[in-house]
Parts: sequence; C-alpha cells; structure tokens
Amino acid sequence: MPRTIDWYRRLLVVVLLLPLASMWLVPFSDTSEPRYAEIARLMAQTGDWITPWFRPGVPFWGKPPLSFWAEALSMRYLGVNEFAARLPSWLCLLLSVFILYRGLRILRGRRVAILSALIYATSTLVYVASGAVLTDPFLALGTNLSFVTFAVLASEHRRQCATQAFSSRLLLFCRIGFFVGVAIGLLAKGPLAAAIILVPSACWCAMEQYANRPQPRMAWAKGLLLAALISAPWYILAEFKTPGFLDYFIVGEHIRRFLDAGWHGDLYGTAHREAYGTIWLYWLQATFPWGLALLAMLAASWRSARVRGVLRPLRHDALFPYWLAWAAFTPLFFTFSANILWTYILPAIAPLSVLVALPIERLLVQGCITRRHLLPLFVLVPVAVLMWTGIAWHRPDTLKSERGLVRYALQRGNGHIPLRYLGGPPFSAQFYSKGTAEAVGLSALAAGEESEGLAFVAIPKDEAGRAQAALGHQLNVLYENRRYLLVRCGSSTQEAILPQEPRQRVAKHLPKNRS
Repeated sequence: MPRTIDWYRRLLVVVLLLPLASMWLVPFSDTSEPRYAEIARLMAQTGDWITPWFRPGVPFWGKPPLSFWAEALSMRYLGVNEFAARLPSWLCLLLSVFILYRGLRILRGRRVAILSALIYATSTLVYVASGAVLTDPFLALGTNLSFVTFAVLASEHRRQCATQAFSSRLLLFCRIGFFVGVAIGLLAKGPLAAAIILVPSACWCAMEQYANRPQPRMAWAKGLLLAALISAPWYILAEFKTPGFLDYFIVGEHIRRFLDAGWHGDLYGTAHREAYGTIWLYWLQATFPWGLALLAMLAASWRSARVRGVLRPLRHDALFPYWLAWAAFTPLFFTFSANILWTYILPAIAPLSVLVALPIERLLVQGCITRRHLLPLFVLVPVAVLMWTGIAWHRPDTLKSERGLVRYALQRGNGHIPLRYLGGPPFSAQFYSKGTAEAVGLSALAAGEESEGLAFVAIPKDEAGRAQAALGHQLNVLYENRRYLLVRCGSSTQEAILPQEPRQRVAKHLPKNRS
C-alpha cells in the first residue's frame, strides 16, 4: 500500500503542474478572464488598492478585491501577461489541495487524504479554474479552509479520527482557521461566502444538539469578530471612497440578482437568466467525472450486494452528515436562483471529493477495483485540457481573443498609430493594448478618415459591409481573426509612416465597391 500511495502522490504532482502549460500558452478569451485581468492591471498601474476600476473613472462594484490584489501584485513583479494574471488562481489550487490533504490525513488516514486531493484536483471546474483569472478560486480557498478546520474540530469532540489525539496547537489553529476562511470568503466573493460556510456548519451543529451530543468549542463571538476585523475595513473604505457601493453590492448582487430573473441592474454585463434547477446540470459539468462516478456507485448499490456492503458503513461515519451538508448546500441554495453560473458549484466540490473518496478507498481495500480502473478518471480532464491547450496555441485566432490583432497593430505602428475598435474594444483588446485601444463610431470613422491622422481600425465582421459603404472604398484587410477585420484608415499623405505591405486579399464576405 505505501507504493500505491506514492504512485498517487506522483500523479497528483503531475496533475497540479499541468495547468502551467495553458496558463502560459493560451491567450485571454472574452469575456470574464480579460475583464478581471484588466481590472487587476489597472490596479497595478494606478496603485489604487481600495477601489477596483472597471475602466478609468468607472469603479467596479461587482466583486471584492482579494483576487485583484493578488493578480495586481503578480503583474507588478512578473509583468503584464497571461501567466502573471493566472498564477494566483493556481496558487489557490495548491493551497486548497494541501489543506484538504492535511485535514483528511488527520481525520481518515493517508489513503482517503490522497484520493480526496486527487479527486478534487481533477474535477472539471477545479482544474479549469486553477488556470484562469477568476474570483472563484479565492472563494474556494476560504470555504475549503473553513470546511476542513471545522471537520477537525467536530471530529475532536467526538474523538473519532485517524490519530490518537489532537495537539492544543492544532486545535487553536483550526479554531482561528475556520474564521480566517470566512474572512477570505468575504474578501473574495462577499456575504454569500459567509452563508456557504456558516449554514452547513450550523446545520450539523443543530443535528448534534438534537442528538444530545457535545458541540465543538468554537468561540463564535470572538471568531466572527476576528473575521469582521479582517474584512470589514475594506468594505468601509470602499463605501467611503465610492458612495453607493454597499447598496449595489449587498442588495443588487446578493439579493436582486438571484431572486429577479429579469434583473437589469448589472452595471458590468448581462444577467445570466436560467431556468430554475439548472444549477444541477452545472453540477454535473463542474464535478465531471466524479459526480457521475458517485451517481454510478449509488445506482450500482441497488443491484449489487457487494457495493451495498461497501456503502452501508459510510452512513455510520460520524462526519457523514457533515460531508453531505457541505456538498449539498451550495447546489440546493442556487436551485431556485434565477441568475447563475457553473462556477458557483466550486465550494461544493471539496466535500463531494470526500464523499467519493470514502467508498473508493473501501473498494480498493476490498479488491473490487484497482488503481488501473481509476487512472482514466484521474487523467481524463487534464488530458482534455492539455489537448485543447495545444489547439489554442496552434490556432489562437479561433478564440474570442484580440491578442494577435493587438500585437500586429502595435508592432506595425511602432506604438505611434492608434488602434480603434468600431463600436468599442472588447476586454481582451483593452488588456493587450494596456488600455490604449479606443472606441470609434461608424459616422465618426467616415467623417474623420481624411481629417484625422492614420489609425488602425478593427471592424466587426458583421459590420464590414456597412463600414465599407460608409468609407466609400474597398477595405484593405491587414489582419483577420475570429471576430474582427483590421484595416488602415486615415489621410493618404501619411501612408508612408507604415512600411509597404503585400496586398491582402479582400475578405470573401465583403461586397465589392461599385462607386
């Protein structure tokens, strides 16, 4: 068995290192990643660590700043690039896996610990989010810290764990760590994080009280005060600096967004309106392949006495209601929410990993399965993402990304010729141009071609016909990606600023100029 555990550890190291490839090679693709990366870039550029800015002059009230702080610091030291912006999310994955492994090793031994860590790291949403610029990995770090530390405290008062006893230092760390996790969640996602952490824990405590069993010693008043002292100063400073933040963030983002399917108050995008219950479809996607594996084991228990024999003792596990409460609360909470994303499932994946690891460990011990049966499940998502990374690296312009177009324009213009986007630049263009890409309207483009200096203009492909008619001449396409055509506009007397280029073919979907 020690050799088997070493094999799982080596596999875990490989799984954790593989996201570095996509972090380095894959460009930002609109909308979420470059939007958050641009907010962090502005924070690093301006040195404003209180208010995240959506664009100069427009504060971003949609999320707390923890992820932006980490990404801005990373860009300050590693440069403004994809890898620097994504690195903090990957570090959150490492910390989450470490916390989960250490906690489960104390509670259930090495085999369950390494299996839980591997299952967590190879779940689709966890693996994808670990190499992306998102706020959710920071939320997961906070929820996982609280989830594991409370489980240790709950096990200590029941005296059921893999070790003989807990040290006083460990218990103190867990009591503090639980509330530090709450503070991390408040700074990463907001009050929703406190609900995700406190409600399942409170439900388990209520069940224990109903059964007349002693409660974990938590010092709730002092702990919540600690969480408030860590997180509240930023909320106060943010409201003082940009009045209206608390009303929008607390009432709008945390109440109206989820209860009003037609909420139009989103200042930074569009509400994601879905049918009630869609969160469970997202659960299947986010937890793949392990959510399906758990459902398969439950289905097999109806037909196989051997599988029932494996699963039955798990119901008598003292912490089974705790694992279940944590795993079920998040999808249940969002079942009747109108505006949801699949990333909302992330806090539920760590407890789900434990629920899957416990029966798998028993199946391995009893010889029902071997590690060869598990290997395809462990490598399925990492290999799929690695293959997608190769495709995206080989053909980056198939993505909704402006990296290639912006770099082409900046290199051709030597930084002296402006880049403009008809209708406004997308977030990836803002990031890669470091905020220099400008917006231009069709009438302004036509009116200013002869009166203004030379400029590169990115025209949406579905607007190419109208742009050509407004300009009155054929468009000479310099660069083409998935969404835009890059053309050169301006006074003909300034054409010599650019080196002569070979004549480009006119995109086949453009009408010929008949004037």
